[in-house]
Amino acid sequence: GIVSTSAAIAGASSILLSPAPAMAYGLNKANDRLASYGLPALANVAKGYSALAEIYGKGANRSPLLVAFSFPLDWVVTLPSQDVNGEDGTIQAGEYAKGDTATFFVVPDEKKAENIQEKGKEFYKNALIGAISQKGSNVYQDFKIIKAEPITADGSKYVLVDFKYTLLTGAGFEVERKGVASITSQGDGVQLLWAASIAARYKNKTEGQLRNIVNSFRCYSDGLNFSADLKAAPEDYLS
Repeated sequence: GIVSTSAAIAGASSILLSPAPAMAYGLNKANDRLASYGLPALANVAKGYSALAEIYGKGANRSPLLVAFSFPLDWVVTLPSQDVNGEDGTIQAGEYAKGDTATFFVVPDEKKAENIQEKGKEFYKNALIGAISQKGSNVYQDFKIIKAEPITADGSKYVLVDFKYTLLTGAGFEVERKGVASITSQGDGVQLLWAASIAARYKNKTEGQLRNIVNSFRCYSDGLNFSADLKAAPEDYLS
């Protein structure tokens, strides 16, 4: 009846307003979008994983990038928000209740690196500290890079970094976290995808997941025409 119909509509509305579950994405959709830009498909995606290929930088306040990576099917995706002032937020996937996340980050005020693989551990450390410090009022200490490994994938250079740190929560708890990241330099800056979880979960469950995610990470800018995907400014706000 009317009550059940109203409940169904309310439920549908809440789904539309919430972060999108992985079922809203998919490897085929991601690869179709990559193909539309003439880019190679995501390869070797693990069974039980979804994938995304999204534009970061649809607002005029950012330079556009095409970001792609895979993630477990039961993870939830959040995307940047758009308003008249431009774009805010980032591309992220996670199992938030467990503290497992993968987050895209553009290093502020960092120019293009001619060879990201020659930048060194101190550069990678500063980039990652900037990334993990974005998350609100939490404080971090004891950040350490465990290892850094250069790779070349689909014609671009990346550096895979293992790291760990201690999270000091607002409630005064210390939480050890471990993670992996992939750092690259596309367009006019430096970008990375970092994925982390509580150290105990990393050891017992998530290390393989997080490595699959960052190994799949691709970021593109040079030579791409983003005009069809960019957010057009409403005429009311044009000067």
